[in-house]
Amino acid sequence: MTTFCEVTGRRPTFGKAVSHSHRRTNRRFDPNLQRKRFWVPSENRFVRLTVSVRGIKTIDAQGIEAVWARIKRERSATGGRV
Repeated sequence: MTTFCEVTGRRPTFGKAVSHSHRRTNRRFDPNLQRKRFWVPSENRFVRLTVSVRGIKTIDAQGIEAVWARIKRERSATGGRV
């Protein structure tokens, strides 16, 4: 599974975990990723995307057609699977 949102591009960030005694150890802040199926009416099929919750809200606001067109453009530019 990918560790980044395919809509917003959010990736894990890194920082420090601070204990009660203020010892600092490395930690990783992961985005809230969900693997979700969306119906794309123009292609008459489902597409499965790894999206953050903010990405789901973006799809709700802009529509799956517009977001899917942008994702397809980006995937074809990098040689990924569409």
